[in-house]
Amino acid sequence: MIRALAVVPLMLLLFSCATYNTRIGSYYSNVMNGNYEKAESDLDKIKLIKANRNRLLFYFEKGKITHLQKKYDSSNYYFNLADNFIEDTRTSAGDIALGTLLNPMMQTYKGEDFEKFMIHYYKALNYLYLGESDEAMVEARRISLRSYAQQDKTKSDRKYSDDAFSLTIQGIIYEQSRDINNAFISYRNAVDIYLKNNDQYYGTQLPAQLVQDLFRTADGMGFQDEIRRYEQLLKTTYKRTAPSEAGELVLFWENGLAPIKVQQDFFFALTKDGFGNFAFVDPAGAFNIPFDFASTNAKAEDLKLTDLRSLRIAFPRYQEQPVYYRNATVALNNVDYHFEPAENINAIAFATLKERFLREMSTALSRAAVKKLAEIAARPKSDDKNKDTKEAIAFAIQVFNFASEKADTRNWQSLPHTISYLRVPLNRGTNVLQVTVSGQSSQKFNVVAEGNGSIQVQNICTLR
Repeated sequence: MIRALAVVPLMLLLFSCATYNTRIGSYYSNVMNGNYEKAESDLDKIKLIKANRNRLLFYFEKGKITHLQKKYDSSNYYFNLADNFIEDTRTSAGDIALGTLLNPMMQTYKGEDFEKFMIHYYKALNYLYLGESDEAMVEARRISLRSYAQQDKTKSDRKYSDDAFSLTIQGIIYEQSRDINNAFISYRNAVDIYLKNNDQYYGTQLPAQLVQDLFRTADGMGFQDEIRRYEQLLKTTYKRTAPSEAGELVLFWENGLAPIKVQQDFFFALTKDGFGNFAFVDPAGAFNIPFDFASTNAKAEDLKLTDLRSLRIAFPRYQEQPVYYRNATVALNNVDYHFEPAENINAIAFATLKERFLREMSTALSRAAVKKLAEIAARPKSDDKNKDTKEAIAFAIQVFNFASEKADTRNWQSLPHTISYLRVPLNRGTNVLQVTVSGQSSQKFNVVAEGNGSIQVQNICTLR
């Protein structure tokens, strides 16, 4: 028993309750405060994020922090590594074992579904800043492939099966390259997603700008039937306006920071109904989750309700990061233009975690059951000659199980809270646009765009 107790401090050290966010705190703090060079320096020194299981997170953060420093070549180098990692990494038996015997934090991080879409947004922006339109077009096509993969994965319109914002980006890239037909298809697909969800998609209302983009590109292709159809669906009338000969600026505003994950604890007990079915229920009776025999290799006859009467499950939940700025406008030629919300990453994060709650909770319960059954198997029988030794082993397993139960609190933390956008018609030559952001205080700065007859694409970031 003394030997078993001696391992307690070591286990508590190995399985600290500190979340991923607190363990990369120096990096995250510098990102919030706009100290991008210092943030990158800190990122390179954090051993946790450079561990093999966290390699994708390192690529995500490295790609974003170099983008913020306008190192667009370097940014795409890391985002391409992230892209390849997602495509090539498969779940291994060893990964499953680590997740079952320890906790999911020890498994290889493979990314949230919305994080995978955001790679294409940043890569496309980087290519456009570098003047590499052909590569941006390739990225636009890859958004479609990502959408198909996501649809195959979820097979449900009630879950996050597509990304309207990514399709809007796709349309802008096609339009920038004067591929109006494909631009129309992208805008139409994005509008259709909103229409299927009562004009709202994960916290974002159907943008009026997106509607105008749909009508304009349909008009440009001569698709009058489509214009009439969407006028009826959207209960509006298309009004043709003359395009600016000097071109337009599409400006994205990335505001705030995405939510972080923290740990919360749930408690379950094993129950058995009159038909012999085992299930886990919580004290409030809000959840009833069947016992997953396939994951545990357990047999019904071996289960005793008293053995699994109290299981603590560590599960992640998102915690919103408050935004400092609430509104933004752009002024040019004494005309004010207002941003429209285009993507609410904060809302998507909360909703997608909720969508998969029961599936992941079932996995977590199976993990806890495996640990508990191992502890029970180690307990000595009443006539066991090595009773003291086995009691010590069982106690050590119990302590290990308690200490190692930990939620996976990893996520791409430098993503913005929300993304808004607008289009501004430009004048020939150099245009200096004044951006005003306001909230707890206000700030003004300039954006420069060349009016050369094409569509310019830029982004601005306020990340606190």
